[in-house]
Amino acid sequence: MSDWDNDGKAGWGSESAPPSRGESASGHAQAPEEKRDWKLIEKLVLSMQSEQRKSRRWGIFFKSLTFIYLFALLFLLKAPVESGLKAAAGPHTAVVGINGPIAADEEANADDVIAALRDAFEAPDAKAVLLRINSPGGSPVQAGYINDEIERLKGEHPDKKVYAVISDIGASGAYYIAVAADEIYADKASLVGSIGVVAGGFGFTGLMDKLGVERRLYTAGKNKAFLDPFSPEKPGEVAFWQNVLETTHQQFIEQVREGRGDRLKESDELFSGLVWTGEQALKLGLIDGLGSASYVARDVVGEKELVDYSHKPSPFKQLVDDLGVSVGSGLAQALVQSRLELR
Repeated sequence: MSDWDNDGKAGWGSESAPPSRGESASGHAQAPEEKRDWKLIEKLVLSMQSEQRKSRRWGIFFKSLTFIYLFALLFLLKAPVESGLKAAAGPHTAVVGINGPIAADEEANADDVIAALRDAFEAPDAKAVLLRINSPGGSPVQAGYINDEIERLKGEHPDKKVYAVISDIGASGAYYIAVAADEIYADKASLVGSIGVVAGGFGFTGLMDKLGVERRLYTAGKNKAFLDPFSPEKPGEVAFWQNVLETTHQQFIEQVREGRGDRLKESDELFSGLVWTGEQALKLGLIDGLGSASYVARDVVGEKELVDYSHKPSPFKQLVDDLGVSVGSGLAQALVQSRLELR
């Protein structure tokens, strides 16, 4: 049968079939060049399909993210934000958390902790204030602010006792805060103490000599380059700095002695910077008993209901932070998938 139908148009006869990739329209085997063209076309089609799949995934991801963002904003605008005061119903134990490093730019900063403490002390239904501590310490200034404010609030509200409960760790600046409490509790395995002061740095003078780097420093004031890490140590500067550390350490010791009184079992090592387990700390008089926050509220304060007065970031800031984590996770996952597909 002819390759032309009765209308004179090109077509395949009823008894013919389309040529396979290895054959031409006339039924002859394809040349190597034609085979190569077929392979290139096949790769191009597969590549386009892969790109379409990735585009659809990205589209779904960003659309979902947008909807989540809009619904969350709508929820925040509609829902009232309740503080610990509003959530409290009847007598309770007020809780203020001190978590992580104590520093001006951290969660455990003096401004936020003090604001929470004031709310807790002023709450009429709060029978006592409980400091829930899990911190390795930090700034002596921030810790000092919080310690002083606790003492001031205790003077204004003599009917409310303050209890500190250490969970995993309450060391250094965190213990500095804890000693302002009337009583301190911890778990038998908690880490307590570290009554000392530390400051450190690096010296790069030997490395600079090896690299042939020359230090050029210009100052007005003979001590302006005090403890410069790129200059050799000066004995006078080291002695001066050691005196600063000793003075700060003595302030710490005085606060511990004032807060703990005759409960302390003083020894040469007590103020050496060592850290103790809760069980050891009890024997040394650094704490008053072993127990959790729930135990103290229930069996010591007598009000098992715990209400958290800790400062919380605004809902909008929390949403932005959470979305940032979600976007980062989504991008990382998409990049991993893309990398796997390109292999």
